[in-house]
Amino acid sequence: MTVEHLDRGPLTMDELAEVIARDIPEGSFVNLGIGQPTKIADHLPEELGVILHTENGMLGMGPAAHGDEVDADLTNAGKVPVTELPGASYFHHADSFAMMRGGHLDVCVLGAYQVAANGDLANWHTGRPDAIPAVGGAMDLAIGAKDVFVMMGLFGKDGSPKLVPDCTYPLTGVGCVSRVYTDHGIFEVGGPAVVVRETWGISVEELGRRLGVALATKEG
Repeated sequence: MTVEHLDRGPLTMDELAEVIARDIPEGSFVNLGIGQPTKIADHLPEELGVILHTENGMLGMGPAAHGDEVDADLTNAGKVPVTELPGASYFHHADSFAMMRGGHLDVCVLGAYQVAANGDLANWHTGRPDAIPAVGGAMDLAIGAKDVFVMMGLFGKDGSPKLVPDCTYPLTGVGCVSRVYTDHGIFEVGGPAVVVRETWGISVEELGRRLGVALATKEG
């Protein structure tokens, strides 16, 4: 059933990364998008056996590297220094994209500018003339992964919602997102209504007023 945490404020991105890490199925092959999603690597329990894939050609990525662990040649797709786990392997960039496009990834976690109630994703361009597009591998991941999660703030700096009835920014993928993790709540999208699984610092009733999408609570 839907849980409302009204005794605290919204989650930090580190707290949200920990929540997402707990929801990734045991033994999954997972790609973490550039930016905030990379924080998830620091919260994955070793016993889950999750294997992280990076689009720049690595399987078996570990948490972020610090201090003496840093190797300038060992980075994730966002050029952040990372560690390697026992059994890690390396391969050509083209092979990495073949894994992404071929349906070999169980989960990917991407950032987003907007997610629509039907699961449409917009995360590569805001459409502004002065904006710098960033296509990267997001389109390949959005259509290639078996399950697409989004990690983002629920509201922009101006207070406008990023979970919307329809995306107004150029699309990355159509109907590809299954779950949206935000600082204010977790949402399941793609159905007749957006299902609210959990909230932090805000009630479902208030979300209904602010988001402009049809909301439903989770039963049982």
